[in-house]
Amino acid sequence: MDFNMKKLASDAGIFFTRAVQFTEEKFGQAEKTELDAHFENLLARADSTKNWTEKILRQTEVLLQPNPSARVEEFLYEKLDRKVPSRVTNGELLAQYMAEAASELGPTTPYGKTLIKVAEAEKRLGAAERDFIHTASINFLTPLRNFLEGDWKTISKERRLLQNRRLDLDASKARLKKAKAAEAKATAEQELRVAQTEFDRQAEVTRLLLEGISSTHVNHLRCLHEFVESQTTYYAQCYRHMLDLQKQLGSTQGAIFPGTFVGTTEPASPPLSSTSPTTTAATMPVMPSVASLAPPGEAALCLEEVAPPASGTRKARVLYDYEAADSSELALLADELITVYSLPGMDPDWLIGERGNKKGKVPVTYLELLS
Repeated sequence: MDFNMKKLASDAGIFFTRAVQFTEEKFGQAEKTELDAHFENLLARADSTKNWTEKILRQTEVLLQPNPSARVEEFLYEKLDRKVPSRVTNGELLAQYMAEAASELGPTTPYGKTLIKVAEAEKRLGAAERDFIHTASINFLTPLRNFLEGDWKTISKERRLLQNRRLDLDASKARLKKAKAAEAKATAEQELRVAQTEFDRQAEVTRLLLEGISSTHVNHLRCLHEFVESQTTYYAQCYRHMLDLQKQLGSTQGAIFPGTFVGTTEPASPPLSSTSPTTTAATMPVMPSVASLAPPGEAALCLEEVAPPASGTRKARVLYDYEAADSSELALLADELITVYSLPGMDPDWLIGERGNKKGKVPVTYLELLS
């Protein structure tokens, strides 16, 4: 009991001495042992590493799980060492709704069949997202957390010990300066030697830990490469799934929308003027063009590969200037003459126009048919 009381009194005395030394340093009333420039640089680099690791970790968590409530729940499960419940991704939930809608609205109708196709694609996207989140969590988030909860806590603990040793050292220096009697000086010198030894030992331990930040950077660099690799794989899977879906939908457009010209867009409206003729445009919705599904550079070939009919060509005078929206259309100038014709299944609001060796779609509302 007496031993515990003496230790408690000793600890209280040390704490009080450190508090006095720290306060006097703040007010400029006591000298402070400064660390060398290299040590200060190590401290600054460690602090920057910790701060940016926290920010990158938090934002990556937001990227992988945008729902803040779900993030909090997952955090609590991890702290309680319990398995995080498996969640349905947004893509999988959308796929479920689409499949249920198709079942109720008619799975054999064009709309129902398309809903089923899109639902299957969304389900695959959701599964790819789940795999990406799992891989990124293990290969990227976990190492960052391990650094903050392991290595950084050890570094922080040793830094606090170093701060205490420095305060003890400076307090010993102050006592030596104030000592007058020979016996008091001898005691102060002995305390100073002990304090200096403990400070040097703690400074070396802390320095070694701070230099280990370089190894942390190497480890985080490797984890960053793995994160990029998993993200690249995820987006590549998404692209393939959507490309397959786009091809499936494009192959059934003609059956779903009979009488429409695959690859057309809505007819352009002529500029309003007092001399423009009154026309009636079709309002039927138009599916995305097959040309837009082709790889870059191939869209312009879609129309050129279709040979014009042997008969049925007509001359037409252009009423207004028209700027082509893409390479499948033909730009027009007012008052010029061009040759036009239609293709089977083509939208009635468009014709194929030819001028010399140039060919493309042109809106009927911009033309005056002459023959």
